[in-house]
Amino acid sequence: MYALVVDHSAPGRLSIGNVADPAPDPDEVLVKVAATSLNYGELPKSENVAAGTVPGWDAAGVVERAAANGRGPEPGDRVVTRGRAGGWAELRAVHVDELAVLPDTVDFLTAAALPIAGLTALRALRTAGVQPGVRVGITGASGGVGRFAVQLAHQAGAEVYAFVGSKARGEGLAALGADHVLTAPADLDAPVDMILDNVGGSLLGELLDHMAPEGKVISIGATSGEPTPIQPYQLVDSRLTLIGIQTGDSTSADLAHLVRLLAEGRLQASVDRVADWGRAGEIAMALINREIRGKAVLTLD
Repeated sequence: MYALVVDHSAPGRLSIGNVADPAPDPDEVLVKVAATSLNYGELPKSENVAAGTVPGWDAAGVVERAAANGRGPEPGDRVVTRGRAGGWAELRAVHVDELAVLPDTVDFLTAAALPIAGLTALRALRTAGVQPGVRVGITGASGGVGRFAVQLAHQAGAEVYAFVGSKARGEGLAALGADHVLTAPADLDAPVDMILDNVGGSLLGELLDHMAPEGKVISIGATSGEPTPIQPYQLVDSRLTLIGIQTGDSTSADLAHLVRLLAEGRLQASVDRVADWGRAGEIAMALINREIRGKAVLTLD
């Protein structure tokens, strides 16, 4: 089969190559992939990623072969899937606990944008204990995780402070549920109770001085690439809790929940860029250079 593989000589370190078809385990289905999305954290940004590797966390498509153990969807079912790799390929073997069946009203392009970004936002807010009335700061709010987090925090009744790198990148966030769209911690009108941080660096260091006592910081990523200057007493004085999270496994129930929100029109996937997977390297560089607001989706032709 064809797949996007790590190629350090190609633009964005990605090219289309020929690799062996996946061999599903008994608890895995085989999916013919129609669309996949790119996430900043999975892009091969250095020589440390082995050449020939097939990345890909998110993919949507049609089940070609059911799981041998009898669990999960049947051939012909439309699904969205999440995995640790292998999504950027014509065929994907995926565990039945890492997918959700799609209704006909949710297309593959929209669904492919959902898994990692949507699940991360949902589980980060759950870990933070978001509830009505709390003030939630979200850094990197114009990105894939950030846009889902803004919507889900708003739906939970929080007051949402969306932090972006520029006013231009903040366009559209108010319509998604952001009560305040800011470019610097100094613009805050009140201390925040929670921070969902996608950026790290100096921004996070400054935000710690603008938190309410007993506040929680959920560290998701560090797209700034900068060292994060945190002084211990920034945490101690206000009794702050700093928690690092990843998406985690056994995502099917949460994926199904997010799919329902999409189908009901209560959640937007904010797909900013759609391209054929032959342009993967170009789109990867656009994502690294922060030229994309929301999600970038690739179609497989």
